[in-house]
Amino acid sequence: MHDTSQAGAAADGSVALMWFRQDLRLADNLAIRAAAAGRVLAVYVLDDAAAGPRTMGGAHRWWLRGSLESLAADLKRAGAELVLRQGSAAKIIADLVKSHHVTAVHAGQMLEPWGRAQEAAVAKALPQGVALQLHRTATLYEPGVIRTKTGGTYGIYTPFARAARAMQPPEAPVPAPKRLHGVAAKSDSLASWNLRPAKPDWAAGFRETWHVGEAAAHARLKHFMAEALDRYPEGRNIPGEDLTSMLSPHLHWGELSPAQVWHAAEAAGHGEALRVFLSELLWHEFSANVLWNNPAIGEESQRADFRKLRWRSDPKDLRAWQQGRTGVPIVDAGMRQLWHIGWMHNRVRMITGSFLVKHLLVSWVEGERWFWDTLVDGDHAVNAQSWQWVAGTGVDSQPFFRVFNPVTQSAKFDAEGAYIRRWVPEVAKLPARWIHAPWTAPAEVLAKAGVRLGKTYPEPIVALEEGRDRALEAFRAMRGA
Repeated sequence: MHDTSQAGAAADGSVALMWFRQDLRLADNLAIRAAAAGRVLAVYVLDDAAAGPRTMGGAHRWWLRGSLESLAADLKRAGAELVLRQGSAAKIIADLVKSHHVTAVHAGQMLEPWGRAQEAAVAKALPQGVALQLHRTATLYEPGVIRTKTGGTYGIYTPFARAARAMQPPEAPVPAPKRLHGVAAKSDSLASWNLRPAKPDWAAGFRETWHVGEAAAHARLKHFMAEALDRYPEGRNIPGEDLTSMLSPHLHWGELSPAQVWHAAEAAGHGEALRVFLSELLWHEFSANVLWNNPAIGEESQRADFRKLRWRSDPKDLRAWQQGRTGVPIVDAGMRQLWHIGWMHNRVRMITGSFLVKHLLVSWVEGERWFWDTLVDGDHAVNAQSWQWVAGTGVDSQPFFRVFNPVTQSAKFDAEGAYIRRWVPEVAKLPARWIHAPWTAPAEVLAKAGVRLGKTYPEPIVALEEGRDRALEAFRAMRGA
Protein backbone atom coordinates (compact mmCIF):
# COMPACT_ATOMS: atom_id res chain seq x y z
CA MET A 1 0.00 0.00 0.00
CA HIS A 2 1.26 3.48 -0.87
CA ASP A 3 2.43 5.41 2.20
CA THR A 4 0.24 8.52 2.50
CA SER A 5 1.79 9.72 5.74
CA GLN A 6 4.70 11.72 4.39
CA ALA A 7 4.81 15.51 4.71
CA GLY A 8 4.40 16.12 1.01
CA ALA A 9 1.20 14.15 0.65
CA ALA A 10 -0.98 17.24 0.26
CA ALA A 11 1.09 18.94 -2.41
CA ASP A 12 -1.81 19.11 -4.84
CA GLY A 13 -3.96 21.01 -2.34
CA SER A 14 -7.02 18.78 -2.80
CA VAL A 15 -9.36 18.41 0.15
CA ALA A 16 -10.81 15.06 1.24
CA LEU A 17 -13.58 14.84 3.82
CA MET A 18 -13.09 12.03 6.32
CA TRP A 19 -16.49 11.10 7.74
CA PHE A 20 -15.93 9.21 10.99
CA ARG A 21 -18.70 6.87 12.11
CA GLN A 22 -18.01 3.62 14.00
CA ASP A 23 -14.32 3.69 13.15
CA LEU A 24 -13.00 6.09 15.78
CA ARG A 25 -9.29 5.38 15.30
CA LEU A 26 -6.35 6.43 13.15
CA ALA A 27 -4.38 3.16 12.92
CA ASP A 28 -5.54 0.44 10.51
CA ASN A 29 -8.24 2.74 9.18
CA LEU A 30 -8.34 2.48 5.40
CA ALA A 31 -10.66 5.49 5.15
CA ILE A 32 -8.31 7.93 6.89
CA ARG A 33 -5.35 6.49 4.99
CA ALA A 34 -7.11 7.27 1.71
CA ALA A 35 -8.16 10.74 2.84
CA ALA A 36 -4.62 11.54 4.01
CA ALA A 37 -3.43 11.68 0.39
CA GLY A 38 -4.70 15.29 0.42
CA ARG A 39 -5.72 17.89 2.94
CA VAL A 40 -8.15 16.38 5.42
CA LEU A 41 -11.43 17.73 6.74
CA ALA A 42 -12.24 15.32 9.60
CA VAL A 43 -15.93 15.24 10.55
CA TYR A 44 -18.21 13.39 12.95
CA VAL A 45 -21.96 13.92 12.56
CA LEU A 46 -24.42 13.11 15.35
CA ASP A 47 -27.43 12.16 13.24
CA ASP A 48 -29.97 10.67 15.63
CA ALA A 49 -32.82 10.80 13.12
CA ALA A 50 -31.01 8.47 10.72
CA ALA A 51 -31.32 5.49 13.08
CA GLY A 52 -35.00 6.07 13.86
CA PRO A 53 -35.99 3.82 16.78
CA ARG A 54 -32.41 2.53 16.88
CA THR A 55 -30.99 5.84 18.03
CA MET A 56 -28.21 5.47 20.59
CA GLY A 57 -29.10 4.73 24.20
CA GLY A 58 -27.46 6.26 27.23
CA ALA A 59 -24.63 3.73 27.45
CA HIS A 60 -23.73 4.27 23.80
CA ARG A 61 -23.68 8.02 24.29
CA TRP A 62 -21.48 7.81 27.36
CA TRP A 63 -18.88 5.81 25.44
CA LEU A 64 -19.16 8.01 22.36
CA ARG A 65 -18.30 11.12 24.39
CA GLY A 66 -15.03 9.64 25.61
CA SER A 67 -14.14 8.13 22.24
CA LEU A 68 -14.66 11.43 20.42
CA GLU A 69 -12.53 13.24 23.00
CA SER A 70 -9.75 10.74 22.44
CA LEU A 71 -10.06 10.87 18.65
CA ALA A 72 -9.99 14.66 18.65
CA ALA A 73 -6.78 14.65 20.68
CA ASP A 74 -5.17 12.07 18.38
CA LEU A 75 -6.13 14.06 15.30
CA LYS A 76 -4.78 17.27 16.80
CA ARG A 77 -1.41 15.65 17.48
CA ALA A 78 -1.35 14.51 13.86
CA GLY A 79 -2.20 17.98 12.55
CA ALA A 80 -5.98 17.99 12.06
CA GLU A 81 -9.08 19.13 13.92
CA LEU A 82 -12.20 17.04 14.49
CA VAL A 83 -15.26 18.94 13.27
CA LEU A 84 -18.44 18.07 15.16
CA ARG A 85 -21.88 18.71 13.69
CA GLN A 86 -25.36 17.61 14.76
CA GLY A 87 -28.21 16.99 12.32
CA SER A 88 -28.75 15.34 8.95
CA ALA A 89 -25.50 13.76 7.77
CA ALA A 90 -26.56 14.09 4.13
CA LYS A 91 -27.15 17.82 4.41
CA ILE A 92 -24.17 18.59 6.64
CA ILE A 93 -21.66 16.65 4.55
CA ALA A 94 -22.99 18.03 1.26
CA ASP A 95 -22.76 21.58 2.64
CA LEU A 96 -19.18 21.02 3.87
CA VAL A 97 -18.20 19.56 0.51
CA LYS A 98 -19.46 22.66 -1.26
CA SER A 99 -18.08 25.23 1.17
CA HIS A 100 -14.60 23.67 1.43
CA HIS A 101 -14.19 22.53 -2.20
CA VAL A 102 -13.94 18.88 -1.19
CA THR A 103 -13.07 16.50 -4.02
CA ALA A 104 -13.75 13.17 -2.27
CA VAL A 105 -15.57 11.85 0.79
CA HIS A 106 -14.17 8.82 2.60
CA ALA A 107 -15.97 6.80 5.27
CA GLY A 108 -16.02 3.41 6.92
CA GLN A 109 -18.77 1.16 5.62
CA MET A 110 -21.53 0.32 8.10
CA LEU A 111 -23.45 -2.95 8.20
CA GLU A 112 -26.60 -1.75 9.96
CA PRO A 113 -29.59 -1.06 7.69
CA TRP A 114 -29.90 2.53 8.92
CA GLY A 115 -26.19 3.07 8.28
CA ARG A 116 -26.53 1.77 4.74
CA ALA A 117 -29.54 4.01 4.16
CA GLN A 118 -27.56 6.95 5.51
CA GLU A 119 -24.72 6.18 3.08
CA ALA A 120 -27.17 6.19 0.18
CA ALA A 121 -28.61 9.53 1.31
CA VAL A 122 -25.16 11.11 1.60
CA ALA A 123 -24.06 9.80 -1.80
CA LYS A 124 -27.21 11.20 -3.38
CA ALA A 125 -26.76 14.62 -1.75
CA LEU A 126 -23.16 15.11 -2.90
CA PRO A 127 -22.55 17.48 -5.81
CA GLN A 128 -21.79 16.00 -9.20
CA GLY A 129 -18.23 14.79 -9.50
CA VAL A 130 -17.74 14.08 -5.78
CA ALA A 131 -18.08 10.46 -4.76
CA LEU A 132 -18.64 8.79 -1.40
CA GLN A 133 -15.89 6.19 -1.12
CA LEU A 134 -16.63 3.49 1.44
CA HIS A 135 -13.89 1.44 3.07
CA ARG A 136 -13.92 -1.78 5.10
CA THR A 137 -13.13 -0.72 8.66
CA ALA A 138 -15.26 -2.99 10.87
CA THR A 139 -14.77 -6.54 9.57
CA LEU A 140 -11.95 -8.92 8.73
CA TYR A 141 -13.19 -9.43 5.18
CA GLU A 142 -15.53 -7.61 2.83
CA PRO A 143 -19.16 -8.22 3.88
CA GLY A 144 -20.71 -11.03 1.87
CA VAL A 145 -17.43 -12.27 0.35
CA ILE A 146 -17.36 -15.52 2.35
CA ARG A 147 -19.75 -17.78 0.45
CA THR A 148 -20.55 -21.44 0.03
CA LYS A 149 -19.15 -23.45 -2.87
CA THR A 150 -22.43 -22.87 -4.74
CA GLY A 151 -22.26 -19.11 -4.17
CA GLY A 152 -24.83 -19.01 -1.38
CA THR A 153 -24.57 -17.31 1.99
CA TYR A 154 -23.78 -19.10 5.24
CA GLY A 155 -26.48 -19.27 7.87
CA ILE A 156 -24.61 -21.60 10.22
CA TYR A 157 -21.53 -20.51 12.13
CA THR A 158 -19.37 -23.66 11.98
CA PRO A 159 -19.10 -23.95 8.18
CA PHE A 160 -18.74 -20.18 7.94
CA ALA A 161 -15.82 -20.23 10.37
CA ARG A 162 -14.25 -23.15 8.52
CA ALA A 163 -14.50 -21.23 5.23
CA ALA A 164 -13.09 -18.09 6.85
CA ARG A 165 -10.09 -19.97 8.22
CA ALA A 166 -9.45 -21.44 4.76
CA MET A 167 -9.12 -17.97 3.27
CA GLN A 168 -5.99 -15.87 3.24
CA PRO A 169 -5.28 -14.48 6.73
CA PRO A 170 -6.66 -11.00 7.39
CA GLU A 171 -4.43 -8.30 5.95
CA ALA A 172 -1.77 -6.99 8.31
CA PRO A 173 -2.85 -3.76 10.03
CA VAL A 174 -1.55 -0.54 8.55
CA PRO A 175 -0.13 2.17 10.81
CA ALA A 176 -1.74 5.53 11.42
CA PRO A 177 -0.66 8.37 9.13
CA LYS A 178 2.28 10.14 10.74
CA ARG A 179 1.08 13.55 9.65
CA LEU A 180 -2.26 14.95 8.51
CA HIS A 181 -2.77 18.26 6.75
CA GLY A 182 -5.96 19.36 8.43
CA VAL A 183 -8.65 21.73 7.17
CA ALA A 184 -10.56 23.72 9.76
CA ALA A 185 -14.32 24.31 9.83
CA LYS A 186 -16.88 25.56 12.31
CA SER A 187 -17.58 22.91 14.93
CA ASP A 188 -20.04 22.24 17.73
CA SER A 189 -18.57 21.84 21.18
CA LEU A 190 -18.68 18.25 22.36
CA ALA A 191 -20.09 19.36 25.71
CA SER A 192 -23.12 20.89 23.98
CA TRP A 193 -24.23 17.44 22.85
CA ASN A 194 -24.93 16.38 26.47
CA LEU A 195 -23.77 12.82 25.90
CA ARG A 196 -23.01 12.23 29.58
CA PRO A 197 -25.69 11.75 32.25
CA ALA A 198 -26.14 14.56 34.75
CA LYS A 199 -29.23 14.18 36.94
CA PRO A 200 -29.08 11.42 37.90
CA ASP A 201 -25.47 10.56 37.17
CA TRP A 202 -25.73 6.79 36.72
CA ALA A 203 -22.28 6.39 35.15
CA ALA A 204 -20.05 6.01 38.23
CA GLY A 205 -19.54 2.31 37.49
CA PHE A 206 -18.72 3.10 33.88
CA ARG A 207 -15.97 5.50 34.93
CA GLU A 208 -14.53 2.96 37.36
CA THR A 209 -14.47 0.20 34.77
CA TRP A 210 -13.60 1.67 31.39
CA HIS A 211 -10.84 3.66 29.77
CA VAL A 212 -12.06 4.88 26.39
CA GLY A 213 -10.26 5.64 23.14
CA GLU A 214 -7.75 4.13 20.74
CA ALA A 215 -4.78 4.19 23.14
CA ALA A 216 -6.88 2.63 25.92
CA ALA A 217 -8.08 -0.05 23.52
CA HIS A 218 -4.52 -1.05 22.68
CA ALA A 219 -3.59 -1.07 26.36
CA ARG A 220 -6.46 -3.46 27.13
CA LEU A 221 -5.55 -5.63 24.15
CA LYS A 222 -1.93 -5.84 25.30
CA HIS A 223 -2.96 -6.65 28.89
CA PHE A 224 -5.30 -9.44 27.82
CA MET A 225 -2.79 -11.04 25.49
CA ALA A 226 -0.11 -11.03 28.21
CA GLU A 227 -2.21 -11.94 31.23
CA ALA A 228 -5.29 -13.93 30.22
CA LEU A 229 -5.13 -15.40 26.70
CA ASP A 230 -3.51 -18.66 27.85
CA ARG A 231 -6.44 -19.33 30.22
CA TYR A 232 -9.12 -18.17 27.82
CA PRO A 233 -10.65 -21.55 26.85
CA GLU A 234 -11.81 -22.25 30.41
CA GLY A 235 -11.58 -18.70 31.77
CA ARG A 236 -14.11 -17.23 29.36
CA ASN A 237 -16.84 -19.16 31.20
CA ILE A 238 -15.96 -18.00 34.73
CA PRO A 239 -17.78 -14.72 35.43
CA GLY A 240 -16.20 -14.23 38.83
CA GLU A 241 -12.69 -13.84 37.38
CA ASP A 242 -11.23 -11.26 34.99
CA LEU A 243 -10.36 -13.69 32.20
CA THR A 244 -12.25 -12.31 29.21
CA SER A 245 -10.81 -9.68 26.90
CA MET A 246 -13.54 -7.03 27.39
CA LEU A 247 -12.55 -5.72 23.96
CA SER A 248 -16.10 -5.73 22.57
CA PRO A 249 -16.85 -2.01 23.09
CA HIS A 250 -13.51 -1.05 21.56
CA LEU A 251 -14.34 -3.18 18.53
CA HIS A 252 -17.88 -1.84 18.29
CA TRP A 253 -16.73 1.78 18.24
CA GLY A 254 -13.83 1.00 15.94
CA GLU A 255 -11.12 2.00 18.40
CA LEU A 256 -9.60 -1.32 17.40
CA SER A 257 -9.96 -3.14 14.10
CA PRO A 258 -10.69 -6.89 14.05
CA ALA A 259 -7.44 -7.37 12.10
CA GLN A 260 -5.43 -5.71 14.87
CA VAL A 261 -6.96 -8.10 17.40
CA TRP A 262 -6.45 -11.11 15.12
CA HIS A 263 -2.78 -10.42 14.49
CA ALA A 264 -2.10 -9.56 18.15
CA ALA A 265 -3.59 -12.91 19.15
CA GLU A 266 -1.53 -14.82 16.61
CA ALA A 267 1.61 -13.11 17.88
CA ALA A 268 0.82 -13.85 21.53
CA GLY A 269 -1.02 -17.17 21.58
CA HIS A 270 -0.89 -20.72 20.34
CA GLY A 271 -2.76 -24.00 20.49
CA GLU A 272 -6.23 -24.27 21.97
CA ALA A 273 -6.18 -20.80 23.54
CA LEU A 274 -5.54 -19.15 20.20
CA ARG A 275 -8.09 -21.34 18.40
CA VAL A 276 -10.87 -20.61 20.88
CA PHE A 277 -10.17 -16.88 21.00
CA LEU A 278 -10.13 -16.55 17.21
CA SER A 279 -13.37 -18.51 17.05
CA GLU A 280 -15.00 -15.75 19.12
CA LEU A 281 -13.64 -13.13 16.72
CA LEU A 282 -15.10 -15.16 13.86
CA TRP A 283 -18.49 -15.16 15.62
CA HIS A 284 -18.30 -11.37 15.40
CA GLU A 285 -17.53 -11.73 11.67
CA PHE A 286 -20.32 -14.28 11.19
CA SER A 287 -22.86 -12.01 12.89
CA ALA A 288 -21.80 -9.12 10.64
CA ASN A 289 -22.39 -11.28 7.57
CA VAL A 290 -25.78 -12.47 8.83
CA LEU A 291 -26.85 -8.85 9.32
CA TRP A 292 -25.49 -7.89 5.89
CA ASN A 293 -27.60 -10.60 4.25
CA ASN A 294 -30.61 -10.22 6.55
CA PRO A 295 -31.08 -6.56 7.61
CA ALA A 296 -34.24 -7.42 9.59
CA ILE A 297 -32.43 -9.72 12.02
CA GLY A 298 -33.07 -7.36 14.92
CA GLU A 299 -36.77 -7.00 14.19
CA GLU A 300 -38.17 -10.47 13.55
CA SER A 301 -37.33 -14.11 14.15
CA GLN A 302 -35.21 -15.61 11.41
CA ARG A 303 -37.14 -18.86 11.61
CA ALA A 304 -40.57 -18.12 10.18
CA ASP A 305 -42.38 -20.65 12.39
CA PHE A 306 -41.29 -18.78 15.52
CA ARG A 307 -43.17 -15.71 14.35
CA LYS A 308 -46.26 -17.67 15.41
CA LEU A 309 -45.04 -18.43 18.92
CA ARG A 310 -47.29 -16.81 21.53
CA TRP A 311 -44.99 -14.84 23.80
CA ARG A 312 -46.22 -13.45 27.10
CA SER A 313 -46.65 -9.73 27.59
CA ASP A 314 -45.90 -9.16 31.26
CA PRO A 315 -44.45 -5.71 32.04
CA LYS A 316 -44.01 -6.62 35.72
CA ASP A 317 -41.85 -9.68 35.00
CA LEU A 318 -39.92 -7.82 32.32
CA ARG A 319 -39.17 -4.98 34.71
CA ALA A 320 -38.04 -7.40 37.43
CA TRP A 321 -35.65 -8.97 34.93
CA GLN A 322 -34.34 -5.58 33.80
CA GLN A 323 -33.74 -4.47 37.38
CA GLY A 324 -32.12 -7.70 38.55
CA ARG A 325 -34.96 -8.51 40.94
CA THR A 326 -36.02 -11.96 39.68
CA GLY A 327 -35.05 -13.82 42.85
CA VAL A 328 -32.58 -15.99 40.89
CA PRO A 329 -29.12 -14.76 41.98
CA ILE A 330 -27.09 -15.50 38.84
CA VAL A 331 -29.70 -13.77 36.68
CA ASP A 332 -29.89 -10.79 39.01
CA ALA A 333 -26.10 -10.56 39.21
CA GLY A 334 -25.83 -10.35 35.43
CA MET A 335 -28.55 -7.75 35.05
CA ARG A 336 -27.05 -5.59 37.79
CA GLN A 337 -23.59 -5.84 36.28
CA LEU A 338 -25.09 -4.69 32.98
CA TRP A 339 -26.74 -1.67 34.57
CA HIS A 340 -23.71 -0.75 36.66
CA ILE A 341 -20.95 -0.94 34.02
CA GLY A 342 -22.75 -1.25 30.67
CA TRP A 343 -21.38 -4.73 30.03
CA MET A 344 -22.13 -8.31 31.04
CA HIS A 345 -20.00 -11.44 31.04
CA ASN A 346 -20.82 -13.54 27.97
CA ARG A 347 -21.70 -16.75 29.84
CA VAL A 348 -24.13 -14.77 31.98
CA ARG A 349 -25.61 -13.11 28.88
CA MET A 350 -26.64 -16.60 27.77
CA ILE A 351 -28.10 -17.41 31.19
CA THR A 352 -30.04 -14.16 31.56
CA GLY A 353 -31.24 -14.34 27.96
CA SER A 354 -32.47 -17.90 28.31
CA PHE A 355 -34.26 -17.02 31.54
CA LEU A 356 -36.15 -14.21 29.84
CA VAL A 357 -37.27 -16.09 26.73
CA LYS A 358 -37.74 -19.53 28.24
CA HIS A 359 -38.63 -19.25 31.93
CA LEU A 360 -40.55 -15.98 31.55
CA LEU A 361 -41.63 -16.63 27.93
CA VAL A 362 -41.02 -12.98 27.06
CA SER A 363 -39.97 -12.29 23.48
CA TRP A 364 -36.27 -12.08 22.68
CA VAL A 365 -37.06 -8.73 21.02
CA GLU A 366 -37.62 -7.21 24.48
CA GLY A 367 -34.26 -8.50 25.66
CA GLU A 368 -32.46 -7.36 22.52
CA ARG A 369 -33.90 -3.86 22.91
CA TRP A 370 -32.86 -3.66 26.58
CA PHE A 371 -29.33 -4.78 25.82
CA TRP A 372 -29.16 -2.32 22.93
CA ASP A 373 -30.07 0.50 25.30
CA THR A 374 -27.78 -0.49 28.17
CA LEU A 375 -24.65 -2.05 26.61
CA VAL A 376 -21.61 0.07 25.83
CA ASP A 377 -20.80 -2.64 23.27
CA GLY A 378 -24.31 -2.72 21.83
CA ASP A 379 -23.22 -3.99 18.42
CA HIS A 380 -26.40 -4.54 16.43
CA ALA A 381 -25.17 -7.58 14.50
CA VAL A 382 -23.76 -9.44 17.49
CA ASN A 383 -26.58 -8.43 19.84
CA ALA A 384 -29.39 -9.50 17.50
CA GLN A 385 -27.67 -12.67 16.34
CA SER A 386 -26.82 -13.72 19.90
CA TRP A 387 -30.35 -13.11 21.14
CA GLN A 388 -31.77 -15.16 18.29
CA TRP A 389 -29.26 -17.90 19.10
CA VAL A 390 -30.27 -18.14 22.75
CA ALA A 391 -33.98 -17.88 21.89
CA GLY A 392 -33.81 -20.66 19.31
CA THR A 393 -35.35 -18.37 16.69
CA GLY A 394 -32.27 -17.81 14.52
CA VAL A 395 -31.02 -19.78 11.53
CA ASP A 396 -28.05 -20.75 13.69
CA SER A 397 -29.31 -21.23 17.22
CA GLN A 398 -29.69 -23.65 20.04
CA PRO A 399 -33.01 -25.55 19.97
CA PHE A 400 -35.84 -23.75 21.73
CA PHE A 401 -36.52 -26.86 23.82
CA ARG A 402 -33.01 -26.62 25.30
CA VAL A 403 -33.68 -24.60 28.44
CA PHE A 404 -30.71 -23.48 30.51
CA ASN A 405 -31.24 -24.18 34.20
CA PRO A 406 -29.82 -21.00 35.78
CA VAL A 407 -29.08 -22.71 39.08
CA THR A 408 -27.13 -25.51 37.42
CA GLN A 409 -25.25 -23.00 35.28
CA SER A 410 -24.50 -20.86 38.31
CA ALA A 411 -23.16 -23.74 40.37
CA LYS A 412 -21.00 -24.92 37.46
CA PHE A 413 -19.44 -21.62 36.42
CA ASP A 414 -19.56 -19.61 39.67
CA ALA A 415 -19.09 -22.48 42.09
CA GLU A 416 -18.05 -20.42 45.13
CA GLY A 417 -20.47 -17.62 44.29
CA ALA A 418 -17.81 -14.93 43.76
CA TYR A 419 -19.74 -13.28 40.93
CA ILE A 420 -23.04 -13.40 42.82
CA ARG A 421 -21.49 -12.03 46.02
CA ARG A 422 -20.15 -9.03 44.13
CA TRP A 423 -23.36 -8.05 42.39
CA VAL A 424 -26.07 -9.37 44.75
CA PRO A 425 -24.84 -8.36 48.20
CA GLU A 426 -28.20 -9.25 49.77
CA VAL A 427 -27.23 -12.94 49.61
CA ALA A 428 -23.45 -12.55 49.92
CA LYS A 429 -23.25 -14.20 53.32
CA LEU A 430 -24.92 -17.42 52.22
CA PRO A 431 -22.66 -20.48 51.99
CA ALA A 432 -21.73 -21.54 48.46
CA ARG A 433 -23.99 -24.55 48.80
CA TRP A 434 -27.09 -22.33 49.03
CA ILE A 435 -26.16 -19.09 47.27
CA HIS A 436 -27.26 -20.27 43.83
CA ALA A 437 -30.83 -21.04 44.96
CA PRO A 438 -31.59 -19.26 48.28
CA TRP A 439 -35.21 -20.47 48.28
CA THR A 440 -33.95 -24.00 48.88
CA ALA A 441 -31.87 -23.05 51.94
CA PRO A 442 -33.03 -24.03 55.44
CA ALA A 443 -34.58 -21.24 57.49
CA GLU A 444 -31.69 -21.20 59.97
CA VAL A 445 -29.14 -20.77 57.13
CA LEU A 446 -31.11 -17.86 55.70
CA ALA A 447 -31.44 -16.25 59.12
CA LYS A 448 -27.74 -16.56 59.86
CA ALA A 449 -26.93 -14.92 56.50
CA GLY A 450 -29.43 -12.12 57.11
CA VAL A 451 -31.61 -13.16 54.16
CA ARG A 452 -35.38 -12.76 54.43
CA LEU A 453 -36.92 -13.97 51.21
CA GLY A 454 -39.61 -11.65 49.98
CA LYS A 455 -38.20 -8.80 52.08
CA THR A 456 -34.43 -8.37 51.81
CA TYR A 457 -34.29 -10.40 48.61
CA PRO A 458 -37.14 -11.48 46.30
CA GLU A 459 -38.69 -14.88 46.06
CA PRO A 460 -38.23 -16.25 42.52
CA ILE A 461 -40.77 -14.61 40.20
CA VAL A 462 -41.32 -18.00 38.55
CA ALA A 463 -40.68 -21.55 39.69
CA LEU A 464 -38.01 -22.86 37.35
CA GLU A 465 -39.77 -26.11 36.53
CA GLU A 466 -43.03 -24.27 35.97
CA GLY A 467 -41.38 -21.77 33.63
CA ARG A 468 -39.67 -24.52 31.69
CA ASP A 469 -42.92 -26.47 31.24
CA ARG A 470 -44.77 -23.33 30.12
CA ALA A 471 -42.11 -22.62 27.49
CA LEU A 472 -42.21 -26.16 26.14
CA GLU A 473 -46.00 -26.07 25.98
CA ALA A 474 -45.86 -22.83 23.97
CA PHE A 475 -43.33 -24.48 21.66
CA ARG A 476 -45.56 -27.50 21.16
CA ALA A 477 -48.56 -25.26 20.47
CA MET A 478 -46.55 -23.32 17.89
CA ARG A 479 -45.49 -26.54 16.15
CA GLY A 480 -49.08 -27.81 16.22
CA ALA A 481 -50.30 -24.57 14.63
